[in-house]
Amino acid sequence: MQTRTGNWKTTAIVVGAVAGALTGVAAALMLVRRSERSGESLSVSTGEGLRLGLLVIGLLREVAALPDRGES
Repeated sequence: MQTRTGNWKTTAIVVGAVAGALTGVAAALMLVRRSERSGESLSVSTGEGLRLGLLVIGLLREVAALPDRGES
């Protein structure tokens, strides 16, 4: 079975986009639940936002550092 050269790229981008969207929805649901439990409106402090941003950057660095399949 032959595949087009760019097909795997498109598949990787679509899978990544769907995974990112699902992760974002899950994070938003957790924030909403936290807000509902505390009985206050949704608020994220500057420190929490900064910490979350650094975690995302760290995750992206780890993904970029994944070894190629042939180089294990």
